[in-house]
Amino acid sequence: MTAIRRLSPDPATAGIDDDTIADLYGRPAEATLRVNFVTSADGAVEIEGHSEGLSGGPDKRVFGVLRMLCDALVVGAGTLRHEGYRALRLDERRRAWRVARGLPAYPTLVVVSGALDLDPRQAAFADAPVRPVILTHGRAPHRPDLAEVADLVTVGDDAVDLRAAVDLLHRRGHRQLLCEGGPHLFGGLTAADLVDEVCLTVSPLLTGAGAGRITAGPASPPRTMRLRHALAADDVLILRYTR
Repeated sequence: MTAIRRLSPDPATAGIDDDTIADLYGRPAEATLRVNFVTSADGAVEIEGHSEGLSGGPDKRVFGVLRMLCDALVVGAGTLRHEGYRALRLDERRRAWRVARGLPAYPTLVVVSGALDLDPRQAAFADAPVRPVILTHGRAPHRPDLAEVADLVTVGDDAVDLRAAVDLLHRRGHRQLLCEGGPHLFGGLTAADLVDEVCLTVSPLLTGAGAGRITAGPASPPRTMRLRHALAADDVLILRYTR
């Protein structure tokens, strides 16, 4: 297993374990929306249509820790379909970590979908250990088959109101939110000024032109972030930015 070491603050040459990684990211006292992405060195969000080609063992370790830390995992419907999401399950050690801290054994999957173009047979729904939530809007199609496998919640009349969606999740007790994309959801959350943290893995690859960025959608004002820590695993950088 490739070691992950800390570059800043307090640089160290020794590898750190998952408990240390969890402490570095933590569960802030305040409600937080954390976005997690992997990108190439030249800013691509995918290789041959999928993010898998950019990821590796160290990124997946942090990916798993961030899922362990969250109350709810928020993902756009397109990413759920395209990346073939499976049920949101954690291994026994990570479940035990959560239960020891008074958390449910599993976080809740939350899918943002305006068109409700989702398959209730997908494992993310059919095999979910906790009933997922689908956030949609008032003009979405009628999908009673989805209502059998998830809570369908309307937030917005003609489009999903992301600010209302985040408020609703907080009221349900999901104060630590982790968003895994896709780019349009990230762009929408940024435009609504809802992003508190960006967790970014930079893969040492040049992919060339063609792939999109990790964010998409309408333009929004720049927002200054602060680098809270930088980790490295060989030539991979794992960064955490906060407001």
